[in-house]
Amino acid sequence: MENEGIIRLAVFIGVFAIMALWEMSAPKRALVAPKAQRWGVNWAVVLLDTLIVRILFPAAAAGAALDAAANGWGLFNWLDWPIWVEVVLAIIVFDCLIYWQHVLSHRIPILWRIHRVHHSDRDIDVSTAIRFHPAEIALSMLLKIGAVYVLGPAALAIILFEIILNGCALFNHSNIKLPVGIDRVMRLFVVTPDMHRVHHSIIHRETDANFGFNLPWWDRLFGTYIPQPEKGHDGMTIGLSEFQDERPTRLGWSLLLPIKGRNG
Repeated sequence: MENEGIIRLAVFIGVFAIMALWEMSAPKRALVAPKAQRWGVNWAVVLLDTLIVRILFPAAAAGAALDAAANGWGLFNWLDWPIWVEVVLAIIVFDCLIYWQHVLSHRIPILWRIHRVHHSDRDIDVSTAIRFHPAEIALSMLLKIGAVYVLGPAALAIILFEIILNGCALFNHSNIKLPVGIDRVMRLFVVTPDMHRVHHSIIHRETDANFGFNLPWWDRLFGTYIPQPEKGHDGMTIGLSEFQDERPTRLGWSLLLPIKGRNG
């Protein structure tokens, strides 16, 4: 716990840098919006997210895990299982939880109003992975903390889950070109960029598919998997149909989008 913040920040910066360099050397798609402007807004959003989470939840989910352990709360704290079993199970369970959170953010209108800030990005690259409205980040943290008190996983499991989730999100949002054969094998074990890119299509049935961030199994298991976009990765349009202009590259507009009407 003493080094959690440093470790998570180091992994985040390292993975982000690797994906950014990979995108520059082997991009999958040409970008349609000014990159500097997009990245400026997306980075401003994640910095605001971080500040708000630190203010509202100073101990975050890992701190809740320590508190649950100290008080004997939660399923895993009642079971005397080996730590490695607990860690593996906790990561799988929490990944499924995030899958369903993502599904509900598309199904429930008020949650979709918040989540569409993420989808309004007209390009998808590594910076899209950090473009989540502060309200969505706060709600997600509340959900994870609640689940921690119910399940009682070790703090180590939560820290590893957060690191893996963040790293995978940066990877599968990145604008990198993977050989088809490698992608086909990789998506049996992890959500790949080609798999997740489908989810950012303006076609509604594709937007409501491929919800996974880390493990790819949930989409297949619950019937939300679409292998490839209808118009191909080069021909598909990214974002939301009603916001195919410069508005998503404005910070104020992005932060106020949840209270705007359908057409912003």
